[in-house]
Amino acid sequence: MSISPFFQELRSAYQAELDDLNSDSEGHYILDKRLAEKRKELDFLLQMMDLSPEMVAVVLHQAFEFHEPELMAHFITRDADDLLSWDALSEGVRIAPWAQPIVDKILAEPVGAWFMTVAAALEYMHGTPMRAGLHGGAQSNDADADEDLQNVERGDQAEDDEEREAREREEAGNAWMVEQGFDSKE
Repeated sequence: MSISPFFQELRSAYQAELDDLNSDSEGHYILDKRLAEKRKELDFLLQMMDLSPEMVAVVLHQAFEFHEPELMAHFITRDADDLLSWDALSEGVRIAPWAQPIVDKILAEPVGAWFMTVAAALEYMHGTPMRAGLHGGAQSNDADADEDLQNVERGDQAEDDEEREAREREEAGNAWMVEQGFDSKE
């Protein structure tokens, strides 16, 4: 399984955003509370969809059910300028009833359809172990395992860069949250 650089970067940023929302400064779990607050701020967040999709996509955390994982596995290999349309991608995705009003509001925006494809991919990657066989089963053949090992070896430096970038994004996100009146994660 290969993930495009576009989605690799967004995946790290999305995970950092969820991690940031997960607990308060005292380490208490408050993800559900913070997601509810974010969903109430949707009108403001819509302005950030194309610039920081990972910060907005969290409003749709756990809103997707993927009934065509092969479609999603293929989708995350694509670059930013080669994404499938939301109409094509949505055929393999079910939206939770609670999220449908949010999705409708997002789709009414000029970049809403693009954002929905990105949000679905982020949520798919978040909920799918990337080392497990994504081609429909938990088993992978020896060639896939060898390829995974080679990708890990080549990706060590990229992961260091990703971690640094994710940390910088997390710090920027934390600063933004503090400006909005939330407690600092640190």
